[in-house]
Amino acid sequence: MTIEKNVSLKPFNTFGIDAKATSYCNISTVEELKSILEQQYKNPFFILGGGSNMLLTKDIEALVLHINLKGITVESETDDKVIVKAMAGENWHDFVLWCLDNNYGGIENLSLIPGNVGTAPIQNIGAYGVELKDVFVSCEAMHVESQTLKTFTKEDCKFDYRESIFKQELKGKYIITSVNFELGKTSHKLHMDYGAIKDQLKLSGVTNPTISDVSEAVIAIRQSKLPDPKEIGNSGSFFKNPIISKAQFEKLKKNFPEVPSYKVSDESIKVPAGWLIEKAGFKGKRFNDYGVHNKQALVLVNYGNAKGSDIYDMALLIKKTIKHIFDISIETEVNII
Repeated sequence: MTIEKNVSLKPFNTFGIDAKATSYCNISTVEELKSILEQQYKNPFFILGGGSNMLLTKDIEALVLHINLKGITVESETDDKVIVKAMAGENWHDFVLWCLDNNYGGIENLSLIPGNVGTAPIQNIGAYGVELKDVFVSCEAMHVESQTLKTFTKEDCKFDYRESIFKQELKGKYIITSVNFELGKTSHKLHMDYGAIKDQLKLSGVTNPTISDVSEAVIAIRQSKLPDPKEIGNSGSFFKNPIISKAQFEKLKKNFPEVPSYKVSDESIKVPAGWLIEKAGFKGKRFNDYGVHNKQALVLVNYGNAKGSDIYDMALLIKKTIKHIFDISIETEVNII
């Protein structure tokens, strides 16, 4: 375990922002994490996972702890279900593929989401009608100050739409080291009603889809809309889809009859942020070396050497414009650093 000085974080964030870390340490075991926290917990530090859900707007003047804990194991199983433990540093999509290879179902709709397993519960990642909380059993996390491990159940995590206790009252107090998932082994329940999954399966000539077919459909849809971070810097969906009251939605629909929507409850409606941003004229708009992707308005992109602060200023402009046109406040899904 080595602490390096003045390290560029460009290779470690999917936006490709060339921010610097005062010091950097790669963590590959729970023991290493415990040891470094014993030495450093009173000093400033920054936790880095897959670097896929953040926008670096400045250098990190602190020790960056890069969580690279690896390993996937079957903890228990029955004829129908299996509990799988994945360490925090496992790449999320690689974990999905591992589950598919073993015919474990439940997270196929979450294929190709960037990031690592350890950050997935923090954000309660979701896509195409499925959220992480649907398969989450528990996670193990290390308390920063005491360096003790604690198990958090689904109830403990207080999951909500792109929210959890780790983004709220426990932010910065715990570091997730592993996550346990309950997945299906037989009679897989497929989720195909959200988005264009059924259309993609039909296009592929699939009539009796498997979990692998659903995964491949999701991958095809995402690749058709979302840029590869290895080619164009981005962090996936930059904004959350706003949830508004039924009364506010009815008012919105009077002015914009074509607005798409998804019912959340009898009193609340989810409106696609991408539609709002596109309607406001930002889709495909470019500002120097950064802009809004031309195929998916939810995605802000770094075309080369943009500063994180420039992208953040653009995000603020988008938020302000959406509020002005639609009287809807949209929030960032990406963490602004």
